[in-house]
Amino acid sequence: MPSPAKIRVWDLPTRIFHWLLVICVVGAFVTIKVGGLWVDYHMLFGYAVLGLILFRLVWGLAGDEHSRFAGFVRGPRAIAAYLRGDPAARSPGHNPLGALSVLAMLALLGWQAATGLFANDGVLSEGPLASRVGKELSDTITGLHKLDEWPILILVGLHVLAIVWYRVARRQKLTSAMITGDASAEEFGPQARPARDSAGVRLRAAVIAAIVAAVVYGIVSLRPAGFM
Repeated sequence: MPSPAKIRVWDLPTRIFHWLLVICVVGAFVTIKVGGLWVDYHMLFGYAVLGLILFRLVWGLAGDEHSRFAGFVRGPRAIAAYLRGDPAARSPGHNPLGALSVLAMLALLGWQAATGLFANDGVLSEGPLASRVGKELSDTITGLHKLDEWPILILVGLHVLAIVWYRVARRQKLTSAMITGDASAEEFGPQARPARDSAGVRLRAAVIAAIVAAVVYGIVSLRPAGFM
């Protein structure tokens, strides 16, 4: 039997962002739980998460159609239509319901990375901006930083459950699509447009990533001179 037709649903920059974010979030969680000297690696993972979130925010405005917020963030009517199974509500990229998860994930992880810049562990380590706000405010922000852990874990758990549900109930391989960039064209209507994944798109993403990396490096470099 001929293999089913495929359609490109994710450009390479979006896929790289997704898997790097997975690695960094897991790395940050594991290293903070191990503690000790691993806290330094926790902070490095945190800087990486900050950079990735900043990249995704910019890419949500300047990326491919399927990666732009305007391309997948929809209102209550579109969400209701998707839940009813309306074929018109199904298109490549994030579905209207999944868009809410994406926004929540960006908000929670962005908040976690930002507060981490001002947090401290009460012993040896502190974020690069902690000393600039004073010990009392740093302690308050540290509490908020720790408080954000459970919402992130809950959202990640729901995300994994959603992937399993789509695989079992709807036969949609969301994970493989995020790896290869392609999905079965049968999942969408004939009007579906493939994602643009040209060399130009990838070059634009590389330029944005370089600028974001420079911004994060500049923020981390604000640590007072002489601090170890």
